[in-house]
Amino acid sequence: MLLKKENILLVDDDIEILELLQRHLHSMDYHTYKAVSVKEAIYILQDTEIDLLITDINMPEIDGTQLIKYVAEHYPDMPKLVVTGFPSIEDALSVIKSGALDYLTKPFTKMELADSVKKSLAHKVSHKTGYKPITHYSNNSYADMIGSSEAFQKVIEIIERVKDNHATVLVRGESGTGKELVARAVHYSGKFARAPFIAVNCGAIPENLLEAELFGYSKGAFTGANENREGFFQAANHGTIFLDEIGNAPLPVQNRLLRVLQEKEVTRIGSRKKERLDVRVIAATNSDLEELIAKQIFREDLYYRLTVVTIDVPPLRERKNDILLLVAKFLQKYGMEYKDRPTRISSDALRVLERYHWPGNIRELENVVQRAIIMCDGEIRLPHLPDTLKYQIDFPEKGLKTLREMEKEYIQKVLIATEGNKTKAAEILNIDRKTLRNKLND
Repeated sequence: MLLKKENILLVDDDIEILELLQRHLHSMDYHTYKAVSVKEAIYILQDTEIDLLITDINMPEIDGTQLIKYVAEHYPDMPKLVVTGFPSIEDALSVIKSGALDYLTKPFTKMELADSVKKSLAHKVSHKTGYKPITHYSNNSYADMIGSSEAFQKVIEIIERVKDNHATVLVRGESGTGKELVARAVHYSGKFARAPFIAVNCGAIPENLLEAELFGYSKGAFTGANENREGFFQAANHGTIFLDEIGNAPLPVQNRLLRVLQEKEVTRIGSRKKERLDVRVIAATNSDLEELIAKQIFREDLYYRLTVVTIDVPPLRERKNDILLLVAKFLQKYGMEYKDRPTRISSDALRVLERYHWPGNIRELENVVQRAIIMCDGEIRLPHLPDTLKYQIDFPEKGLKTLREMEKEYIQKVLIATEGNKTKAAEILNIDRKTLRNKLND
């Protein structure tokens, strides 16, 4: 059954209470998310549109009162309902003062829960407006993406045009630029947000299994097919299927995908029965599909079917103005995860991040900030950053050279960056001093 009512986040360290709440709310056709701690709840809130928070108060590490205050600050329109086993008047007043709309005492009946949920949801803003986290970068956010640069705004403009229809979209960009975030923004920012979003990495599923996983199969279709099974396309019906690394899809899968796009129906492996589907396809690639077409390993007709709308996601080096905003997001996200509070960054460390060329794009930036937060004590400073960033080792494109010439020139550049310190240079190059000396003498 596709649950179409509001999304409710349940937070309690008691698994039995969580499951009881979930059973009751599912029977009322609400869609629920579960968290056993405040940290886990914050992750869900950052990635999901939630219409109502239901939380316990007494939990280990961070209690529910802190979560209520966090939601009141960052998601001010979201109603909050407390369910607890401590029914004192003092507790009730404290919870209401912290921002909760209602207070439900354990044990409670299903009818009492239904009434409290209905009362709380009566205060919520219509889900069409969405909930925007209130942070110093919120004015530059879209869905779960952050940016203010012209390149970022161009991406948003295209998303706004395609989000409310089922046009096929191809998202292109280097690895680490956030192509899946773009696909999710297309889906969750539009009128189909309540429908399924199914993400499939075509490069991560073995070639001999991909076809069955995508389109499903009938019992007896092949060895091990002991039952009828739906594929990802059936699971995404009325919603969106995201095909990441589409350039890695083998030709048989491309043939079937072309038929799905043309005929709007799918046939399971081992079956002749066609199933009508209403699915929006968003594909993504960091490969040059036109080059793959020239090599005859990607179908040209499928390429044109996929590129009804194309979104080119810019690399981070072309949106340097967004680095500060992205760093702010990661400082808050991973600061809460690892330190229970947002982490600061020194101006010197920030300048290093802003000047670096980021070949790994946003994913590399996120990993660097995440590691630095783990290593620091509340503030990221220069010693917490990798040496390759601090010395700004970059190699501009030049004319064609032999591999030995390229290597020697790169070694010289590292030595210049380390002011001739061969020990530090060898460490950066991941070789010992003897190997470094031999390479310099070649």
